[in-house]
Parts: sequence; structure tokens; C-alpha cells
Amino acid sequence: MEAKLIELVTKQVLAAMSEEKSGCCGACNGNCSNHEPGGIRIGVSVRHLHLCPEDLAILFGPDQKLEMDRDLFQEGEFASKQVVALVGPKLRSIAPVRVLGPLRKQTQVEISRTDAITLGLNPPVRPSGNLDGASAITIVGPRGSVTKPVAIRANRHIHMNPEDAQKFGVSDGQLVSVEISGDRPLIFQEVQVRVAPNFRLEMHLDTDDANAVGITCGMQAKIVGEAK
Repeated sequence: MEAKLIELVTKQVLAAMSEEKSGCCGACNGNCSNHEPGGIRIGVSVRHLHLCPEDLAILFGPDQKLEMDRDLFQEGEFASKQVVALVGPKLRSIAPVRVLGPLRKQTQVEISRTDAITLGLNPPVRPSGNLDGASAITIVGPRGSVTKPVAIRANRHIHMNPEDAQKFGVSDGQLVSVEISGDRPLIFQEVQVRVAPNFRLEMHLDTDDANAVGITCGMQAKIVGEAK
């Protein structure tokens, strides 16, 4: 049964790859637009996943390594050439889905609410790395598949370094309100601030949030206060 599923989904992945549109996959290369004073560039995060070494070996074969396709906006992160299919409990699938590097300690699948409905899932909103209550999902690669509770909807968040945090008067883990200008301007609440020395200033939204406002990668956001 597993072999037939892998064969079927692999064909779907190969067919879909020829039609795949380029997306940020969590961030782009930083050339989308000029940075505005006081503004925070927005990266539209399309569905993607991170893999641990053990699952990489199952999906793509022993001794396989992630092959870089392109650098992402955040330093050291990249979109790999490897793609997989995601399969929900009702055997509905989405493919191809890009694997982002580098490898992590635990596998994590990040999808939007729309993706979740397609797959028949109801994953929780979580910060990256927090898989508490995550939905079980099947990941299918060319050499095997894994099923585990690793699917989440990533929370809205802003990456920044300590200098940026000082400039904006915020701290790591703080929840802020962010104003977005677009076709349907609005203020997003409870946007988590993430601070680390190697972070580049960028707000991450998933495709549902971005489409609701008419946002494209590289547009600007503005912190307008603490979350209400």
C-alpha cells in the first residue's frame, strides 16, 4: 500500500513541479523592494517544511543531503531542491511542497488554514518549534513516507536583531500590533517579536493573511503598539 502511495504521489509531484510558481517559502532574497524608514519588510511564507536528519533519510534515501536551490532572506536559511507531497487523513494531497534548510532537530510542516482545509486537517497556530497539539500528517518523498503530528499554522511574527529591537522599543517574545497598508489595510494583533543576533528585519505572514490584505513580498509593515 505504501509503495503504491509513494509511486502515485511522486508522479503528482513531478507533474506539479513543472507548473510550480516561485514563492518566498518563508522569505525571499531581499531584492523585492527598497526598505522604508521605520518600516518592516514583509515576507509571504508559502507552505513548506523543515526536516530532521532521520526523516530526510526515510524520504530521500540514506546519506542524502539537502541541495540548495536558492538563499532565503534570513541568514543561513535556504530553499532546497527537494520537494515532497503532503497527504491528509482523507488522502487529499498537496504537492510539490518545498523543503527548507538547514536541517533541524525535529520535522515541522507549516501550512495555511486554506491548505489545512484541503488536506482535511485542523492544525493549531503555533510559534515555530512548538508542536504542542500539532496535527498528524503524512509526508511522502521519492523513497518513503513518514506520518507524525508535525503540522502547524505558523503564528504571525517579526524577525529582528537586538539593534532593531532597541530601535523599536520591543523585546523577544513580546506581542505587538502591526499596521499593514494594502488593498484592504488592517492592523494585525498578537504579532510575536523574535530577536536573535543573526536575524534580519522581516515580518512573516502566511498566504491566507497576505491574500486577505492584498500583500506581496517586500511590502512594508509598521509596529503601532502592544497587542490589545
